[in-house]
Amino acid sequence: MMSTLQDFLSCSDPNVRNVLLGTILLSTSSAMIGVLALLKRKTLISDAIAHAVLPGSCLAFLLTGNKNSIWLIISAFITGWLASIAIDQITTHSKIKLDAAIAIVASIAFGLGSFLLSMLQHSGQASQGGLKSFLLGSAATLLQEDVVALLWLSCIIIIVLILFFKEFMLIAFDRLFAQSIGLPIKKINFLFTSLMVLAIVVGIRAVGIVLMSAMLITPATTARFWTGKISYIMLFAMLIAVFSSLAGTFISYTIPFMPTGPWIVLIMSVIAYCSFLIAWYGRLLKKNR
Repeated sequence: MMSTLQDFLSCSDPNVRNVLLGTILLSTSSAMIGVLALLKRKTLISDAIAHAVLPGSCLAFLLTGNKNSIWLIISAFITGWLASIAIDQITTHSKIKLDAAIAIVASIAFGLGSFLLSMLQHSGQASQGGLKSFLLGSAATLLQEDVVALLWLSCIIIIVLILFFKEFMLIAFDRLFAQSIGLPIKKINFLFTSLMVLAIVVGIRAVGIVLMSAMLITPATTARFWTGKISYIMLFAMLIAVFSSLAGTFISYTIPFMPTGPWIVLIMSVIAYCSFLIAWYGRLLKKNR
């Protein structure tokens, strides 16, 4: 067991190095976005965006005929953005509530994506193999070019979050005050939504559409059980994400038929449930004193 752990941590295997670096970059940037999405009450919107990524990926393949990462990311980003705009327009110009609008957009997007995916799978094109991995992800198939793309996109997300952190926080907690001091709220919200869509698009290849919203939100909600200070919530969420990525990748490395993405999310979920039980037990102790 120790020799296996040493081999894993040495990252001598290029495939292990690609998967480990890719999942850590993905989970860290997703955790940071997830904290802000939680504070801005946009957690459900991320699920609709994740479902809207599937038709974008399929359309990119239909138009280009190959699974080039850049075109898949661009197309998925566009459809993810269109989903967020559709939700905003439905809630603004109708009596439909936010949760119903999210359900409508998510179901239509996923239905369209499933139709396009099924059509591609029956098209007989040899290069369409592997597209189904967008549903549940396939971190083990990450190539060096995918990791490079993840590195650049994750760095963009993290740098922009650091630069505009105060503005994001101010709008999340006191929108009226932010408006009174002249902050361009619409532009900043546009920027945050773009970052959230980008984080989801980046993660689809590794953990898939079904699990991406869990990757985004679970570390943030878990960290919230332990502290109320924003900086600590962000730090704890990132640590949970990194630990889960390490543990999930190690399990997949030790037992090759175990998928990496679902294990990462499962470990995050176990930490979340344990945190909930500890917080619940702590409240009981305080109440009984």
